[in-house]
Amino acid sequence: MPAISKATTPAAPNETTATTARPRRSTTRRAAKPAACKLFVLDTNVLMHDPTSLYRFEEHDLYVPIMTLEELDNNKKGTSEVARNARQASRMLDEIVSGAADGIVEGIPLEGPSRSLATGRLYVQTEAIEIKLPPALPTARGDNQILAVVMFLVEKHPGREVILVSKDINMRIKARALGLAAQDYFNDKVLEDSDLLYTGTRELPADFWDTHGRGMQSWKEEGRTYYRLNGPLAPEMLVNEFVFQDGDAPLQAWVKEKEGRSVVLETLTDFSHHKNNVWGITARNREQNFALNLLMNPEIDFVTLLGQAGTGKTLLTLAAGLTQVLETKRYGEIIMTRVTVPVGEDIGFLPGTEEEKMAPWMGALEDNLEVLNGTAGEGGDWGRAATRDLIRSRIKIKSLNFMRGRTFLNKFLIIDEAQNLTPKQMKTLITRAGPGTKVICMGNIAQIDTPYLTEGSSGLTFVVDRFKGWAHSGHITLQRGERSRLADYAADVL
Repeated sequence: MPAISKATTPAAPNETTATTARPRRSTTRRAAKPAACKLFVLDTNVLMHDPTSLYRFEEHDLYVPIMTLEELDNNKKGTSEVARNARQASRMLDEIVSGAADGIVEGIPLEGPSRSLATGRLYVQTEAIEIKLPPALPTARGDNQILAVVMFLVEKHPGREVILVSKDINMRIKARALGLAAQDYFNDKVLEDSDLLYTGTRELPADFWDTHGRGMQSWKEEGRTYYRLNGPLAPEMLVNEFVFQDGDAPLQAWVKEKEGRSVVLETLTDFSHHKNNVWGITARNREQNFALNLLMNPEIDFVTLLGQAGTGKTLLTLAAGLTQVLETKRYGEIIMTRVTVPVGEDIGFLPGTEEEKMAPWMGALEDNLEVLNGTAGEGGDWGRAATRDLIRSRIKIKSLNFMRGRTFLNKFLIIDEAQNLTPKQMKTLITRAGPGTKVICMGNIAQIDTPYLTEGSSGLTFVVDRFKGWAHSGHITLQRGERSRLADYAADVL
């Protein structure tokens, strides 16, 4: 067993959770270990969830029980995300342990392997521990053996805070029932509360022009009005954020430039007017108008749309895609993909080609194409049939399983049900975009069907937070449902 208490250093900042904010760089040479430095015992699911968690605890020490290594070994086979993460965690542990000059009994400094992201030490269980558990807990279970290790460390280091870190809720409950400290692993969460997620819009106060109008410049260019403003709200605004004001002189604009306390606002195209319809579709509310301004702007390469069922995410996106593929020829074709997570029991293997296998998952596409085909103009049954065939020839349905290594050139890429993607999967998809490609991610973070993903750790939440303020991306959270009064009421009460 490692002699953890031998190490002593200057006091470290007090931490209250297993989360980490921003890694601190160590500027002074490490001397000894502080008594207040915590010891975090890692459960297997933390390493399989995020292999880089070894470097996420800053100045605190980590302890890896032998049972954690055993469970990593049992889960490393296969091609699933969990198996890949288990193999990566094993490789990282091997790299750390094999690079230790003084062996692993005294603890391995993480400052070198982590490139100063972590300054604590890694301890690996090196001796047999006598398991002392209540009779009701079977000692053969791996989770209970890890709990026994935590109990042993608490007894061995009474003056030190020993905390179990686990993604398993029942494991944490059992630990607290035994009087042990236990915490979830929060480092992968973008936000603690989804209500704090960036919405892409900002309502201007009634006195906005009084407080920001001094020294204002305005001009017109290509039919758009521009305002250069200074004021207290300007530093808070983000590029491509939409601002609006209701009242006698309503305003809808978006931030096009930002420099210090100065911003440039540009008025929007009014897609609620029939003359500006997009494939026969007009915006029915303010947020839909904002979304169409993002979808139809060639300077915006990445768009994220959030909203509950029936807010028009898929319909608006397909209408914008068809207009820019078939009318303006801005993009070569539409590529649509989605995560294939069943809501109920899985129906098993599906026959046919890739597109035929994906067809049952693309009911939303078929439903919206029916609406759009009905708005394609006159021409009778023959004209509508020809339009339908033309539309289908320009829409390709692809599976996520075959995306790695591809590059899409001049495509309109739609990622549906994006709330079921992990941040790593989202990165894999978005980096497929080549020159001239526009990527649209749609989803509802209240409808996550993938196990182990939450509203705070979903890949959709991740990209919304990371891309805000970039000059070539935009986000809108659609608020009002426009599907039917039944769908709107069901979304509210159920």
